[in-house]
Amino acid sequence: MPNRARDWLRQATRDLKQAEDSQRAELHEWACFASQQAAEKAVKALHMHLAQEAWGHVVAKLITELPASVVAPQGLVEKARVLDNFYIPPRYPNSHPEGAPFEHYGPLQSEEAIRYAREIVEFVRTQMA
Repeated sequence: MPNRARDWLRQATRDLKQAEDSQRAELHEWACFASQQAAEKAVKALHMHLAQEAWGHVVAKLITELPASVVAPQGLVEKARVLDNFYIPPRYPNSHPEGAPFEHYGPLQSEEAIRYAREIVEFVRTQMA
């Protein structure tokens, strides 16, 4: 079976672009979700690049499950934990006590999410170079 790591990284890069486009369109909930997706797909790409299987959607866990030879920058796992909070709540109204998801996300959240996702994607790109 061919190694699909590059495909996953390319899609992660495209998801990051979607996050940026969503932020510009003031669709901050989608910017947050797309950022989480970019980070998740990037880290899964690195696992594939290293001939490992990676399952699940928790970016922080995916990073900590990388081999000991891959040293993530300090704070990267904590940034992934922030992104992990954007997997379900930005998409589902029942994830919040009241209100639609778009009412709970704004420029502060989407800016932080994009910044953290960009750091994770760049980390992976460097590791796969």
